[in-house]
Amino acid sequence: MKFQIYKLAIPGLLLFALLLQKQPALAQENQLIEVSGTIKDQETKEPLAGVTVLIKGTIAGTNSDQSGKFRLRTRLKFPFTLVFSSVGFKSQEFVVKESGMQLDISLVTQTLLGNEVVITASRVEESILKSPVAIEKLDIRAIRESPAPSFYDALENVKGVQMTTSSITFKVPNTRGFNIPNNFRFVQLVDGVDMQAATLGVPLGNAIGPTELDIASVEITPGAASALYGMNAINGMANLITKSPFQYEGLSVYSKTGLNHVGGTGRNLSNLTETALRYAKAYNNKFAFKVNLSYFRGTDWLSDTRTDQNPNNLNTANPTFPELDGNENNPAYDAWNKYGDDNGSNAVTISGITNIPGKTGNQSIIVRRTGYYEKDVVNPIVDNLKFDAALHYRLTDNAELSYQYRVGKMDGVFQRGNKIQLDNVVVQNHKLELKGHDYFIKSYISIENTGDSYNIKPLVDNLDITSGGTNSVWGAKYKTALQNAINAGTPLAEALRVARKAADAGRAEPGTPQFNELKNTIVKINNWDHKSVVGGDAPATGGAWLRQLSRTYHADGQWDLSSKVKFVDLLIGADARIYEVIPDGNNFVDFSRPNADRNKPLADGSFGENVYYKKFGAFTQVTKTFFNEKLKVFGSLRLDYNPEFDAKFNPRVAAVYTVAEKHNFRASFQNGYRFPALFEAISFVNNGNIRRVGGLPYINEGLNYLDNSYTLASINTFNAAVNKDVATGLTANDAALKNRALLEATILKSTQPEQINSFEIGYKSVLFDNKLVIDIDAYSNEYSGFLGQVEVAVPYQGTSTAPLSAQVPVGSDESVIAMLAANRNNQQTRYRVYTNAKNKYNNYGSSLGLTYNFLKLYTIAGNVSYNNITENKEKDVFVTGFNTPNWATNISFGNREIAKNLGFNVVWRWQQEFLWESPLVNGTVPAFNTFDAQFTYKIPTAKASIKVGATNIFNKHYVQYAGGPTLGGLYYTAITFDGLLNK
Repeated sequence: MKFQIYKLAIPGLLLFALLLQKQPALAQENQLIEVSGTIKDQETKEPLAGVTVLIKGTIAGTNSDQSGKFRLRTRLKFPFTLVFSSVGFKSQEFVVKESGMQLDISLVTQTLLGNEVVITASRVEESILKSPVAIEKLDIRAIRESPAPSFYDALENVKGVQMTTSSITFKVPNTRGFNIPNNFRFVQLVDGVDMQAATLGVPLGNAIGPTELDIASVEITPGAASALYGMNAINGMANLITKSPFQYEGLSVYSKTGLNHVGGTGRNLSNLTETALRYAKAYNNKFAFKVNLSYFRGTDWLSDTRTDQNPNNLNTANPTFPELDGNENNPAYDAWNKYGDDNGSNAVTISGITNIPGKTGNQSIIVRRTGYYEKDVVNPIVDNLKFDAALHYRLTDNAELSYQYRVGKMDGVFQRGNKIQLDNVVVQNHKLELKGHDYFIKSYISIENTGDSYNIKPLVDNLDITSGGTNSVWGAKYKTALQNAINAGTPLAEALRVARKAADAGRAEPGTPQFNELKNTIVKINNWDHKSVVGGDAPATGGAWLRQLSRTYHADGQWDLSSKVKFVDLLIGADARIYEVIPDGNNFVDFSRPNADRNKPLADGSFGENVYYKKFGAFTQVTKTFFNEKLKVFGSLRLDYNPEFDAKFNPRVAAVYTVAEKHNFRASFQNGYRFPALFEAISFVNNGNIRRVGGLPYINEGLNYLDNSYTLASINTFNAAVNKDVATGLTANDAALKNRALLEATILKSTQPEQINSFEIGYKSVLFDNKLVIDIDAYSNEYSGFLGQVEVAVPYQGTSTAPLSAQVPVGSDESVIAMLAANRNNQQTRYRVYTNAKNKYNNYGSSLGLTYNFLKLYTIAGNVSYNNITENKEKDVFVTGFNTPNWATNISFGNREIAKNLGFNVVWRWQQEFLWESPLVNGTVPAFNTFDAQFTYKIPTAKASIKVGATNIFNKHYVQYAGGPTLGGLYYTAITFDGLLNK
């Protein structure tokens, strides 16, 4: 099964090769001819190194050396056209009509990027001005001049991009709303390889992607792109393109050192270092190779916000005791970055308390386990090691075969349903590709291994329970101490603190040998349960190891038939992908096994047979110009099929109209689908008292969380009402039956693909003699079947040792009593389910970008974006989490040569406050603004440049999402040697 996709891909590869051999451009029998020459700067008359020289309509080409000289060999027939291009210069073409020509080419400086070529928007080369959808591009020069410590950080300044920083090693971009740290809706590609780590469910573009020295450009398409790219590209995509070893030869070395945590971020002053090396060599325009190596090490940003997301006025706390307001007094305190104090398995109802001043009868108080702060259980030091190598061989002038290997090892912290400490995560890619000027076919495999990573939620739960006792034991100690303190006349708030101290006696405290030893034990155990040993109260030590393994097999091809079809330009393509998941017993299991056995290891240590999740697709695109090429119309249709769902069609229609050769108006409409990601479809997370489950119907069999459950919100309301009535003298069972109407039954359908209808208009132009670039767009999206999580509980009778043996139907008296028991620490009744929203959601927005050149080399640029969502009249079963500020902007000012060889750039960035909603943390993310700056000094004789810069130069502390780390200033110096050993 593992290799079936390759059995399909290899014959396809050979078929393409055979078909393309018939093209006239490949006339192997022609005589070998040579063209050479010199390339200079027209203004300075100095030779230009690194200029790309390509034969138009082929992939054959070379680049100029340090003396500006180039030499190119080919077997093409005369005449053919050479295209000369270099960053910062206007491209130039020259027709070669005879052999032995010595060319003298002069390139003209181009101050703006209005003539750039992009490929991501339509999957074929086109002018950025005439793209049918919004697209942004960072080329080599823009990346070098950005006041950002890396090219990936520079994405944060791109129009419409919202960056989510989970760790100093782990950043995820998003566009146009519905943002989460593990973003399923925004695709990251590196040379056509999807960077999504399948079972982790996170894109790792900056962690295992290109090095600083090998990145050629980054293209970002905000908004839906699924009509051409399928799967998850409904919010947008980033396409990272690396340097060809044919065009960029020589040895390059990069070294950066910096400082962060200069005050106020929760850690001591720390240094970070990054070193990268690239070497590439080409031989006779036929064979080339490249090797990249980089290593980064630093002290991570810290998530340590103490904001209480369960204040005392909520029914999940104790609103009938107003004297318990405030973080210090609230016994149900739930801090953003403290774990083990959350709802569900860590909430204990202390009932039957008497003699509380001002109260009569028995009283109940909700308390939560003490838990541990994130800073106590994560690793402060993180590193990132990356290596990649590629071999390229040109079979003909229009057929290049390449093999690429990429591996990355990383640490860091990221957030999905829980916080995850990544430790020694290793992801590998193997890619084989055959490409020409108008086609490609490739196949790759991605291999994921989470190494020594661990889940912070079960780690903290097991630390608390193993050293401090189960909830029942801990609650009994708490109740005894609380009642004694109240009887002694201690005020309630102080009595609660006394009770907590007594209940926590013997608990492992951070920094102690007991804590360190227990933590090291737990993170190596591959079982997240923390049940009591059957027949007693002594807890069995559960684990927290995140042991996830997966393989992704992918093959796709594309053929531009425009030269073969009259009247229209025609593009076709197809792809296939298979995810192979190795069951780990905590996140993914073998669903052919009985429910009760799915998380148990077999005799050989495995957890059953591997699980496969598949997807296939094909597309076609037709393009036609009208009115002397003033109007260009695009039409595309894509078919995607996943065996778990019905096939889905994704159409797109778009048009670009050019007025007076400068004013380009565009409009597009597309329908897109997103199949549930692996985690949304087939997860079966064994995480204490709350099981996170995918929404496919066969996972629900025997558990009935889709059709026999109550919502968490209604359960919280029910519990609060029951506690209130118990305080007036009712028995718990009578109070439960009295308030049964508050329980809301959950009727969920099995998970279906998420759908988007997206409409976009825009305008782009270069005005005032190529001094001003204007780019404006507006969009409106409608989401149907929006995918998210809802927490529910299935009612059971019986004890926690056998919860599945006595399931009772929702709505019955037994189920109401069972829910009362379940919320007094009955085990394994709660589920967090991936499902589709019942409502439709509409979001809309617009963005404006301006770039102005003045006084020749000075540039001022800015952009502003607006995003919003229409509020529905009726609430849905879950919170969708738009998680995007309405307004965000940045302004930059710079000059790449304010003095000879010296340039600078400054960026001011601001975003509005916004509401963040997620299963882990909810709260308001405050507005923030920062200044970034850099100076770059070039040393041409040494082929070197020195960059000195800072992000957040005034060290303002801010977070980008609720529960995320506090970011501060980062100050760095980097030196780059480029083009060494390049003769």
